[in-house]
Amino acid sequence: MTEPIRVRFAPSPTGPLHIGGARSALFNYLLARRYGGQFIVRIEDTDLERSNKESEQNILESLRWLGIHWDEGIEMGGDHGPYRQTERLESYQKGVEQLLAQGHAYRCYCSEEELEAERQAFLAKGELPRYSGKCRTLQKEKEQEYVEEGRKAVIRFRVPEQGTIAVDDLVRGHVSFDCAGIGDYVIVKSDGIPTYNYAVVIDDASMEITHVIRGEEHLSNTPRQLLIYRALQLKEPRFAHVSLILGKDRSKMSKRHGSTSVVAYRSQGYLPEALINFLVLLGWSPEGEEEIFPLEELVRQFSLDRVAKNPAVFDLDKLNWLNGLYIRKTPVDRLVKMALPYLQEAGYIPVELTEDDHRKVTMMMEALQEKLAYVGQVQDYGALFFAETVTLENEEAKKILQEEQVPRLLESFLAKLEEDRDMEPAAIKKMLKEVNKETKISGKALFMPLRVALSGQQQGPDLPYLIALLGKEGVRNRLRQTTAQAGLSLSI
Repeated sequence: MTEPIRVRFAPSPTGPLHIGGARSALFNYLLARRYGGQFIVRIEDTDLERSNKESEQNILESLRWLGIHWDEGIEMGGDHGPYRQTERLESYQKGVEQLLAQGHAYRCYCSEEELEAERQAFLAKGELPRYSGKCRTLQKEKEQEYVEEGRKAVIRFRVPEQGTIAVDDLVRGHVSFDCAGIGDYVIVKSDGIPTYNYAVVIDDASMEITHVIRGEEHLSNTPRQLLIYRALQLKEPRFAHVSLILGKDRSKMSKRHGSTSVVAYRSQGYLPEALINFLVLLGWSPEGEEEIFPLEELVRQFSLDRVAKNPAVFDLDKLNWLNGLYIRKTPVDRLVKMALPYLQEAGYIPVELTEDDHRKVTMMMEALQEKLAYVGQVQDYGALFFAETVTLENEEAKKILQEEQVPRLLESFLAKLEEDRDMEPAAIKKMLKEVNKETKISGKALFMPLRVALSGQQQGPDLPYLIALLGKEGVRNRLRQTTAQAGLSLSI
């Protein structure tokens, strides 16, 4: 690309950052970084009833958490501000006056009741509802009459009654829209607040946006925006409409397919780099078969010509798999910091950590690093590592402790445990080998009874880590409980 790239992400602060919005932000960010351009973030808050500062902060914090940083815009400043629509109201007025003076727009005094009657009439004929143009040729006398009645006007754009509006979309290709099906649409509401389709044009033009990358749901807005660009003789950006994100059942993504906001995944303990990797694969395909990409590599490879037209499928199982891969590669110290709030919330460790608490959580994360799909799952394992009481999970577990070799195995294990030795995983692994050598019990016959005796469960993390974390007294305490439940008589 020869021209300097300027792209933007312009969310409405009416809720947390949606997964679809995060993907749009990411695609814009990657295109800007790939070609040395500028990425701008601005806030579209003209929906006064629903917009709020809490949502705005959530969106900005979510972007930063993902590692998507902007060069210009809200909280950053720049030469094209302000970057919040409600602070730009004066900038919209000049264009409105020009459109009215040139006959591209007009004031409409139709009431809500009249508009609803028109809408129902179109639906009754099986047609898409649109404005009939009742006020298109309103005489000055009639307009004055409406004003005297106290009617408030909206301003509508005068759409050509014939012809088409076409766009060469960088993802969709050539797309054409019939003017007759658009209808004259509102560009300024009766309270003086501009609508999205008008304000976005003025904002993008004044901020010199070169490429608009957004979700496919905005494709139907494009002809309305192009009409304004052309009426005001503004330079048009290139458009790229990326595919919808669907659930695995091919329906519109909702909470039944998984959480829909970025903050929800952050709160569950997903890694931002894993979520970025997952998001980019929702609608974009890399050059080869590789699926694991650090952000730097995504910047190097990203291009709009590899963005698919077909809907992307949000597969939570794939996200969990991908996040699990990132967890395996993450330093344990980072995982410990992430895990602490979950364990503290569940009451497994105190808020004021001792050195021993930190040591135990470190062991826990070393044991679980190969098993976790997301860090929040540590709460599911908390009782396994920290609970004072333990219960055999079922009759099968009880039968395992009643196997013939178990008393001999546990006596040898307890004897080795009493020896003066290091209680670290590596030393315990060596101790278990000594038990194997002494008892001639090996494999499943050795490890399964020990696992059940110490956890009450038949599956779990590596035994050396569990034993190390429990400590000698913790091990003895659990053995007393489980052997009693299995009806074993051992001196523990």
